[in-house]
Amino acid sequence: MKSKKTLASLLWTGGAIVAGNALLAFAVEAFIVPHGIIMGGTTGLAIVLDGLVPIDRAMLVLILNGALLALGGIILGRKLVATTVASSLLYPLFLGLLERVPGVAALTDNMLLASLFGGVLLGASLGMVMRVGSSTGGMDIASLILHKWTHVPLSTCVYVLDVTVIGSQALFAASFEPILCGLVVLVLESIMLDKVMILGQAQIQLFIISQKYDELRQLLLTRLQAGVTMIEVQTGALQERQQGVLCVIPNRKLFNAKEMIQAVDPAAFITITQVKEVRGRGFTLERNFLLPEQETE
Repeated sequence: MKSKKTLASLLWTGGAIVAGNALLAFAVEAFIVPHGIIMGGTTGLAIVLDGLVPIDRAMLVLILNGALLALGGIILGRKLVATTVASSLLYPLFLGLLERVPGVAALTDNMLLASLFGGVLLGASLGMVMRVGSSTGGMDIASLILHKWTHVPLSTCVYVLDVTVIGSQALFAASFEPILCGLVVLVLESIMLDKVMILGQAQIQLFIISQKYDELRQLLLTRLQAGVTMIEVQTGALQERQQGVLCVIPNRKLFNAKEMIQAVDPAAFITITQVKEVRGRGFTLERNFLLPEQETE
């Protein structure tokens, strides 16, 4: 059983890395490069060097990724190399293949539309790769190296390098439109990246304060099949001690949960919060307990 889970995990990870890099290359070749939209990373650096060095763009990306990968292996350790080598090779490979596909650069002649699709696809592709614990290599490694050398927060290192690459492209831009569209791409990319990273993992957290806490506890456990944590609380006005009910449920169960709580106690105080990820027993681990009434059945 364990070997099957390990194999499934490896297949899932490998598939996500391959699909993510293929989608990343498609977004660049179909929407970013044809319209001269500025972008960060080694791709943006390759776009700058493309007009200065007589080397194919895909080969430039491969060289830059390889150099940064080797530098990262020396400075940051071999583990980094193992987790990023696949992307460092696959992405330039897909770029080279897509460059030779007829019509891939002519999907739209509208720069704004290209920016919208490009930003969404870039964020989705990066999210797919990072979600399985891998990296696209390139400037990610440069950010980690800069962080280690300067002890500046990693997010700041990422921003500094992206701004540097984007600024260098802006120097060669014929107008401000590619720069503005590049900002649209960056915003959409960051939003989509965050959405993909937590896709299918976000849950709803309910916190309920009610005098009928024990009845609500039973209903949440049995009717909704949800885990429940009881918390000692003290009301503010009357300073009465009672139990608060903390419960995490999938989004689809929220309506039923609210209806059930209101039916039991219309005056119940409820807070509803979306949490990005939940791990542990009942979520990432199998539930292995029975309620007292279920044990006697």
